[in-house]
Amino acid sequence: MSVILEFAIFPTDKGAHVSQYVKKVVEMIDSLPYQSELTPMGTVVECDTMDECLGVISKANAILEPISERIYCTAKFDNKPGQTKQMEHKIAAVRS
Repeated sequence: MSVILEFAIFPTDKGAHVSQYVKKVVEMIDSLPYQSELTPMGTVVECDTMDECLGVISKANAILEPISERIYCTAKFDNKPGQTKQMEHKIAAVRS
């Protein structure tokens, strides 16, 4: 199975520049065994299951909870059972 998660999460009470907080989340994602890609508007992560994707969001939230009174998160999912490496496939399909 392949579940692609695209999400953005950040504290809303730290002003207009939150990259130092987002960096902590990105470092956590980089330590996981999933393919991921940082984009200007969020991060894309490909996991095997929906539960793994939800776990990524939960870990990201846990990083920000101690330092923020309010956290904003958006998430989109593309769940394609029986498939793998969908991040690569989607990009290759567009470029070909």
